[in-house]
Amino acid sequence: MRKPLSALIAAFVLAGCAGIESRPDAEARAALAPTGKLRVGLYTGNPLSVVQDAASGERKGVAFELGRELAKRLGVEFQPVIYPSVGAVLDASEAAQWDVAFFLVNPERVKGVDFTAPIVELELGYLVSAGSRVSSLAEMDRPGMRIAVADKGQADVLLSRSLRQATLVRAPGLAAVVQRVKAGQADAIAANKTILHELSAQIPGARILDGRFAVERVAMAIPKSAARGMPFAERFIAEAKAQGLIAAAAQRAGARGAVVAP
Repeated sequence: MRKPLSALIAAFVLAGCAGIESRPDAEARAALAPTGKLRVGLYTGNPLSVVQDAASGERKGVAFELGRELAKRLGVEFQPVIYPSVGAVLDASEAAQWDVAFFLVNPERVKGVDFTAPIVELELGYLVSAGSRVSSLAEMDRPGMRIAVADKGQADVLLSRSLRQATLVRAPGLAAVVQRVKAGQADAIAANKTILHELSAQIPGARILDGRFAVERVAMAIPKSAARGMPFAERFIAEAKAQGLIAAAAQRAGARGAVVAP
């Protein structure tokens, strides 16, 4: 009887936690939404951030939905601030154009922002163009290989340090990355696999290689000037995981390959 009873108790505890929602105090609200609105920095083309349904025009995405929910719990208006690339979101942080954003954690980015615990984890890999004879990751770093990356994205940061022979072809956003391949200016795309699944539909015959060259973690970022709001932000992320909000948002947006971070 002991084991089933323990499982039942655990289920009740989890169910109770899932229904709990922290409420911000005035200090947290002022720190996270200093203008009276929650300005959420988002970049297009990535279901982990924001994508738009071509038929209905509806926006969805993990960051989009979490930002909207955070604004609701803060009791302020949700104001999405859309950028063409993650690099543009990072540049805008210096001009204080957004209050929170969701992007990959790396050592360079912690200089200007603080991160919550990760919300999702995903693999980085390669998508090769139609007709490519490359069959493994080991074949990517060779002379003449041109790999398209989003400028200042995680793949750009990591591969700039590790590649010895292949050439990186930087583009200002995901749409431009696809165009580099279509125009014959690049042989492959490096990004996380959620993005690669999204882009593969735009490049007939393209395929994603098995394996990974890194694992990345996405978290909510807030400016260091808003540090007083971090305790509430951390509680919000923990509750969003427990309540299934992150998993549901990822499924709605079609974020294949993303796993909710423990």
